[in-house]
Amino acid sequence: MTSSGSPVIVPRNFRLLEELERGEKGIGDGTVSYGMDDGEDVFMRSWTGTIIGPNNSVHEGRIYTVKLFCDKDYPDRPPSVRFHSRINMTSVNQETGVVDPRHFSMLAQWRREYTMENILTELKREMAAPSNRVGSSEFGDWTREHVQWRVMLSAAQEVIINM
Repeated sequence: MTSSGSPVIVPRNFRLLEELERGEKGIGDGTVSYGMDDGEDVFMRSWTGTIIGPNNSVHEGRIYTVKLFCDKDYPDRPPSVRFHSRINMTSVNQETGVVDPRHFSMLAQWRREYTMENILTELKREMAAPSNRVGSSEFGDWTREHVQWRVMLSAAQEVIINM
């Protein structure tokens, strides 16, 4: 805050430089990371994030690439976010990979203090939501071993049918 009591507004480029530095240092446990796509991009618009799927979810151990585009009005407006990797989540358009702000509250209720790190961390948290747990798939309350066994059985049946 300034001496007059109003908040200090950090300019866009300084804010993005701070985010770049933080992204290069690594975040938390290393399952979320991000950086610029092109070091020559003076406007710092195009970024790539990586999320390693959380444990005990259908995304466990998978590596997801997320593209973030920070337009000239970032951080006053959220970046556009698109999964480059295919993923099945309610907030993601299955054809385009675009994260729909209507279904992802962080983008819908964007605040200037949110960061790309916050977005990636929140996406990872959503991946671990009960609707994405192993037991809440089309297989009901089956364990991971049951699901793997069912997949192997289906593959074996397909081979037999095609003989």
